[in-house]
Amino acid sequence: MARTLNQVEAIREALDQALAADPRVLVFGEDVGRMGGVFRATEGLQAKHGEDRVFDTPLAESGILGAAIGLAIGGMRPVAEIQFAGFLYPALDQILSHLGRWRHRSRGRFGLPVVVRAPYGGGVRSPEQHSDSPEAILAHTPGVKVAIPASPERAKGLLLAAIEDPDPVFFLEAIPLYRSARVPVPEEPYTLPLGRARVVREGTDATAVAYGAMVGVALEAAGRLAEEGVAVEVVDLETLVPLDTETLRASVEKTGRVVVVHEAMRTGGFGAEVVARIAEAALDVLEAPPVRVAGYDAPYPPFTMLEDHYRPTPERVEAALRYLLGY
Repeated sequence: MARTLNQVEAIREALDQALAADPRVLVFGEDVGRMGGVFRATEGLQAKHGEDRVFDTPLAESGILGAAIGLAIGGMRPVAEIQFAGFLYPALDQILSHLGRWRHRSRGRFGLPVVVRAPYGGGVRSPEQHSDSPEAILAHTPGVKVAIPASPERAKGLLLAAIEDPDPVFFLEAIPLYRSARVPVPEEPYTLPLGRARVVREGTDATAVAYGAMVGVALEAAGRLAEEGVAVEVVDLETLVPLDTETLRASVEKTGRVVVVHEAMRTGGFGAEVVARIAEAALDVLEAPPVRVAGYDAPYPPFTMLEDHYRPTPERVEAALRYLLGY
């Protein structure tokens, strides 16, 4: 049976069901226990499952990741929350040196079933570093997966799949999506495959590729152009690592033109990897050079309305599509 949930409720339900189903699952991070997290994604879970299963940690991101690694080596399935993805930087040594290397280091004998949840991205006037989008850094880390849901029903299924995965998964949650919409979400536990993109709007004239909160931005731009008879296909990547190159190739073969949208900075952003994969798989069908619509090569502007200029907007995506289409 499906009820309507927003994304933070869907994430909480996934965590609740995982904790109930598997005694090895632990949920921890800064303020996730008694307070239920900054965005209340873990609200009520400590009271239901106990302080040994859902607990608070010190404000020490490196320690949180180090504890998760140790617990996973010991046979547990930790789900660690980093309060904001922009706070991951102190933990990069644990991520780069240990988390992603364990299967390689053990010659394939052991994985680390760690999930790291983190809110990311702008749109809510956050302070400095609270709106960062570090997904390209994580995607460049061998041995980890990176998933970014764009809706409540996808968030629940992808998170449960991440918790079941035998290797580390970074699960990034776009902050503006937490309470932006309520949609039907099945009540029973279910998983969605990691590593598979989805076409959320069919089209024949151009492809817009996005993930997280930028899926809605791309859909709005596509809707505007539809009023003029232009059919834009929108692809939601959902998982950056592994990347579903086949779905990208099939879409671009149909449309011949592509715009990639993300709110992280343009240089070295994940959009560059998407464009490279498309060039490798479908260069001969491209009718125009791929275009990236992204944040700027500057720190994310905190607190101010400048973020409305920094983040990609439907207007910027629409302009890029018009450029590709030649009008």
